[in-house]
Amino acid sequence: MLRQIIEIDEEKCDGCGLCVPECHEGALQIIDGKARLISDLFCDGLGACIGHCPLDAINVIEREAEPYDEVKVLKQILKQPRSVLKAHLIHLLDHQAYEHLDTAVEYLEIEGIDNPMSENEEKETHQSVCGCPGSRTIQFDTPQNEADFESPNISSELRQWPVQLHLVNPNAPYFKNSELVIMATCGPIANANVHRDYIKDKSIVVACPKLDYTAPYTEKLAEIFKVGNIKKVNVVIMQVPCCSGLMKFATDAKKIAGREDMLIVEHILDLQGNLIQVLRA
Repeated sequence: MLRQIIEIDEEKCDGCGLCVPECHEGALQIIDGKARLISDLFCDGLGACIGHCPLDAINVIEREAEPYDEVKVLKQILKQPRSVLKAHLIHLLDHQAYEHLDTAVEYLEIEGIDNPMSENEEKETHQSVCGCPGSRTIQFDTPQNEADFESPNISSELRQWPVQLHLVNPNAPYFKNSELVIMATCGPIANANVHRDYIKDKSIVVACPKLDYTAPYTEKLAEIFKVGNIKKVNVVIMQVPCCSGLMKFATDAKKIAGREDMLIVEHILDLQGNLIQVLRA
C-alpha cells in the first residue's frame, strides 16, 4: 500500500545509533555501520526517530510499503521493559494515531495485560478514541426478542461496531470462531431482510471494491480469517461487475491465511436486493 514511512540517507548517516532507542517499534537497527529500516511492518511513519538524528539523515516519505501492523509491534515491545510499552502508547497518543492506539489498547485488554499509562493518560486515551467512534470496537448484547417486521420498531441484529472493513480490528472478540459476512456497501440498502438473512448471529464487514481504497483489504481479511478462526465466509455482492472484487479479496485472503478448510459462499443480489444466485468458492 502507499503510505508514509521513514527513509534513511546512507551518505549522511554515520551509524551513531541515537535514533534506534527512540524507535520503540523496533524498526531500526545499526547494521554495517549504518541505521537501517529492518521491516516496513514495524515502522508507523510518525517519525519519532527524526528529531534524534544529529545529521538530518532521516526523513518521512510516501512510498509503497507493507501496512504497519500494531499487533506485531506490540508483541515485540512486550518482550522489553514496561517503560517501552508506555512510551509507545504515549507516542501514538501524541501523534493522534488513534486507530493504532485503539488497536493497542484492545489487544492489551484481550490478552489481560495492564495498561501502563497513568490515570490522566488513560482518560485522554479514552477521550481520544471515543472522539472517533467509527473505529472503536464494540460488541453489542444479542437481541432478546425475534425481530417483528410488523412492528414499527424492528430490533437490530447487529452485534458489533464498527462494520466498515477499513475500521475493524482483526483481533476484535466478535470475530472469534464466527461466521463472517463480507457485504458490498450497497447490499444493506437493497436487501430488506438483511438483518434476518445476513446479520443475525454473524459478524459482518462492509466494503466497496469500486470506491474504497482497497490495497489493504486482502491482507486484513487474511488476518481476520487466521486470528478469528472464522468458520465460514458469506460474500454478499450486487449483480454489477465491480462487486466481484469482494470475492477475489476473500479467496486470495483464504490462501494467504492458509485456511483451506474454510468455506466461502458467494451470494449474488439483484439491484432490488433479491437473492438470485448462491455459489460455493
